[in-house]
Amino acid sequence: MTRRTYLIKRVLQAVFSLWIIATILFFLFRMGLPDPTAALITEGLNAEQRAAVRAQFGLDDPLWRQYVLFLTNAVQGEFGTSFSYRAPVAEIVWERLGNTMILMLAAIVLAYAIGVPLGAWLSWRRGSSTDTMGIFVGLMFRSAPMFWTGMIAILIFGVGLSMFPTSGMRTLPYDATGFWDKIFTLDFLWHAILPVLIVALYYLGSPMLIMRNTMLEVYGEDFIEMARAKGLPERDILYKHAARNALLPVVTQLAVTIGLAAGGQVVVEVVFSWPGLGREILNAVRTSDFPLAQASFLIMAAFVITLNLLVDILYTTLDPRVSFR
Repeated sequence: MTRRTYLIKRVLQAVFSLWIIATILFFLFRMGLPDPTAALITEGLNAEQRAAVRAQFGLDDPLWRQYVLFLTNAVQGEFGTSFSYRAPVAEIVWERLGNTMILMLAAIVLAYAIGVPLGAWLSWRRGSSTDTMGIFVGLMFRSAPMFWTGMIAILIFGVGLSMFPTSGMRTLPYDATGFWDKIFTLDFLWHAILPVLIVALYYLGSPMLIMRNTMLEVYGEDFIEMARAKGLPERDILYKHAARNALLPVVTQLAVTIGLAAGGQVVVEVVFSWPGLGREILNAVRTSDFPLAQASFLIMAAFVITLNLLVDILYTTLDPRVSFR
């Protein structure tokens, strides 16, 4: 199988996975909520008015027709109207997804930017007190729940020292003409520091420990001994030769981290009142806003599947020896 055929196969698998998720979401909400418009129907409405509300949202159509219409609209990016906001779901979801992506991607980039070189350095200092302390700190933050570390950070740096804001992504009131105008400000950066650091510290241990352990295995390879025989500096051997060949397991872990971070965002967004998609999913489920909840779950799934596909492509690019099966 050629590389091109393999990539086409992976794309088709991703599309098939997304279709399965969309189908499960469609039937789950309709079977779990016999009357999804209950949040819109008040006690003062008579039977005719209630029927009119159901007809407005197409819930009187046969189930198969609703399913076809749902898939057709989803492909076009149309998810209906939110019960709570009385606004198009697509506008709400895309705005919240942008907020979540900024928080999640910034935290993952920071975690891997620190964890990978730190893991390589710890492998160089293996057996020392520095190595032991680094492993302890990495495991400590990886074991501590994010909601707990988040509340501790708010208590110390937000309430006690008043160094950082404790909630939101901008100081109210603020006037932003668009998404980019909202985030490209010092005020936004000030609000993002604490939540980004909390998520980054939680995921820091994985790339650090994987990089350290893989580096220890690479040190026994013949090309490392050859590099030492040539008289190359130990630092060059560490980062230019050993680290480059130890990156593949870290890239594999990156795909897992992306999936975990997408689900873990809910906790962080609730603790810091961050207006992201995870927090919006929780609010939508609480208020029985099924169009918003359904679209949020689907978009989040599509986001995770797409990022995992990109990581898979990156893996095949980094290691040409990967067999395409």
